[in-house]
Amino acid sequence: MMDLRRLRLLREVHGRGTVHGAARALGYSPSAISQQLAVLEREAGTPLLERIGRNVRLTAAGEVLVRHATSLLEGVEAAEAEVAAVAAGRVAGLVRIASFQSAFIRVVAPAIRSLAVSHPDIRVEAAELEVEQAAPALRLQQLDVMVGDEYDGQPRAVHTDLHREHLLREHIRVVLPEDHPLAAAERVPVEQLADLPWAACQPGTGHREMHVRVCRELGGFEPDIRYSSDDFLILLELVRTTGAGALLPDLVIGAGAPGVAVRRPAEADVGRAVFLLTRRTRTPAVAAVADALAAAATDQTRS
Repeated sequence: MMDLRRLRLLREVHGRGTVHGAARALGYSPSAISQQLAVLEREAGTPLLERIGRNVRLTAAGEVLVRHATSLLEGVEAAEAEVAAVAAGRVAGLVRIASFQSAFIRVVAPAIRSLAVSHPDIRVEAAELEVEQAAPALRLQQLDVMVGDEYDGQPRAVHTDLHREHLLREHIRVVLPEDHPLAAAERVPVEQLADLPWAACQPGTGHREMHVRVCRELGGFEPDIRYSSDDFLILLELVRTTGAGALLPDLVIGAGAPGVAVRRPAEADVGRAVFLLTRRTRTPAVAAVADALAAAATDQTRS
């Protein structure tokens, strides 16, 4: 009989593309994983992996085994959750959440607080992680819930094997120093901000792509991005202290931002969707956490 732990290793190697990648993710040495996979191949009676340069890919037999391994591991997860619920007499279990920063502060943290009252036997572990890293970890059962973002005109990859649920929609605001000449305007013409220095997230991020696109499409200029940080609170402080401008979503601004002017662009509304991803089969604990996240997101839209 094949060992379930070895099947998990095979699926991890398939998901990461290399033995070294799987070893880093799981905290094992590459040699230990290779030894366990060699045992699994002997148990299967056929090769399961083939090397392609520095990477590896599954053989046809390996593809079959990973497909069944995914179903088996999901079944074990469901069984563990049900046993925990029976033992506790109510919904129980571990749920691991990943989220980007502003949703972590405004949505995930309030949801965790409410779950401590409504579902005290659910243990929630949460970490800040971007969508690009979180989606593979969700598929590999290293995470259970992921909160992600999607800017207008920049659709995220479609994961047909995962369940996506809309949480809320935000406006992207033009954030200016409070003494800027356009700070008193109800809506700010982006085209009049060509000479402004800007603060934005690092190159390669969705926020940076949105920022450049908005300046090009609405303003007709290439932005002078002098300050870069993936921490939105740092970007807000840079506007307040350096005289830079920024394009920031509602969750960052919260109930208000002293020392800066927050306005919509005059040319058009720009937005961002916040969503959650789970595996298609949700345990009762994951379902309860998803409901709490949706309720927290609804509270944000009312505030």
